[in-house]
Amino acid sequence: MGAMIYLDNGATSFPKPEEVYTFMDGFYRSHGVNPGRSGFDLSREAEAMVDETRGLLTTLFNGKDRNRLCFGYNATDALNLVIHGLLGPGDHVVTTTLEHNSVLRPIHQLCLTGGVEVDHVRCDAKGYVDPDDIQRCFRKNTRLVIVTHASNVIGTVQPIWEIGARCREAGIPFAVDAAQTAGAIPIDVEAMNIDIVVFTGHKSLLGPTGIGGLYVREGIRIGQTRAGGTGVRSAVRTHLEEYPYRLEYGTINLSGVAGLNAGVRWVMDRGVAEIHRHEMHLLALLRDGLREIRGVTTYCQDDLTRHVPVFLFNIAGFEAEATGPLFDVDHDIACRTGLHCAPLIHDHLGTTAVHGAIRFSIGPFNTESDIRAAVAAVADIASMKNPS
Repeated sequence: MGAMIYLDNGATSFPKPEEVYTFMDGFYRSHGVNPGRSGFDLSREAEAMVDETRGLLTTLFNGKDRNRLCFGYNATDALNLVIHGLLGPGDHVVTTTLEHNSVLRPIHQLCLTGGVEVDHVRCDAKGYVDPDDIQRCFRKNTRLVIVTHASNVIGTVQPIWEIGARCREAGIPFAVDAAQTAGAIPIDVEAMNIDIVVFTGHKSLLGPTGIGGLYVREGIRIGQTRAGGTGVRSAVRTHLEEYPYRLEYGTINLSGVAGLNAGVRWVMDRGVAEIHRHEMHLLALLRDGLREIRGVTTYCQDDLTRHVPVFLFNIAGFEAEATGPLFDVDHDIACRTGLHCAPLIHDHLGTTAVHGAIRFSIGPFNTESDIRAAVAAVADIASMKNPS
């Protein structure tokens, strides 16, 4: 068999640009000290790189103040800061059935133990949430609306501007989980009425695992649920109130920020829209190829207008998880099978009974030949149970 064809970019992008590996290695070898904690030059230079990365991401999201860009471990970490920092006993939150467990589980935990109530808005048959359905859930005690920008399962991009406008009118903070979209499609927190955007570094921003964070619009106050060292004003007994220290705790993942810095610069140099055009061209080829295969069922892939390069399907006669080894061992294709950490959308699609579905997710380094090989692999596997 040939080299592996990687179609699991929705989980993490791979490979990374060579610039990411080179900059991470070189920077950590030369500047692997505690940034901003000490007065010597290396520490100040490390902090300058961290601050530059805040600025790059703030520019990418069209934010106004780089100090309101806060780093964490990943999107899950940042989402927990948001959810636990904005919700308390007696509060109500609105979210959707499209969400990843990084949203569903912390909200469910607060419902079980913290006196919080939740409404999960369903999407339509094409995979989109109606902003009016979100608005109809608003109550006097609604303290947060949180919506995934694009589903990690079916790839549909939600009408964020419209949802945000309704939240802004009602005075309800609006948080967007951009794990699948940061670096994949343009995000403008000002134009899209976003109060909080949460990102991870290891997907379409092309950085390493273990780094992510959030950008918080001026006027939004997220309560502090942690405390610790900041390296700033150490004599103060309470955790600092100002951003970015307000939502950052302890020594930052310096090598992760360095890799993210290089990844963001690579994305910005090539252009988010151009990368998306390439990936969606490949997604359309994949869709058109799989449509011709007997026994293949696709989900929410007919209209790719508002979409990220994530493709969900099943093969008749197979439980989803059984196909993973066939793709891997027989065809050298890496993909994701199962429930994809988003069980409610699988309930909605009716795929829970076959333990989820097969997901191919395309990245910037995939090629047309990768897609042709993937279509041929699906045809081969499908023929085992669905002869012509």
